[in-house]
Amino acid sequence: MSEVPRFWRESRHRYRLVGTRCENCNTLYFPPREICPVCRRESVGKMREEELSGEGEVYSFTVVRDGLEQFKMQVPYIMAMIRMKEGPLITGQIVDCSPEEVKIGSKVAATLRKVRVEGKDGIIQYGYKFVLKE
Repeated sequence: MSEVPRFWRESRHRYRLVGTRCENCNTLYFPPREICPVCRRESVGKMREEELSGEGEVYSFTVVRDGLEQFKMQVPYIMAMIRMKEGPLITGQIVDCSPEEVKIGSKVAATLRKVRVEGKDGIIQYGYKFVLKE
């Protein structure tokens, strides 16, 4: 059995939106970083974890109508850049709606969903996606 599912299960930011904030310049990053690219070595040991709310709005998006073979069953699907309430831009899929419902500025919330099924054992990997907020 692959170690990938174990890695995913034990990765804390996989099931929560956890970023890191630089205590020098107060910039919040997602995914987490060990060193701030602005402050560089001055940030070593000064990056603290911070959980994001999961709320944001659509900054940009595209509708994928001809996906890779493993995603053919999902087309059309929506990939978006989400500006989180706390500031970082996150790439993610918007689910449970039609492409016509999504607009720049639409409010969204993160949700935990199945990302893929691995191998003959059918081990499920989960991750975040986004849904439109009413």
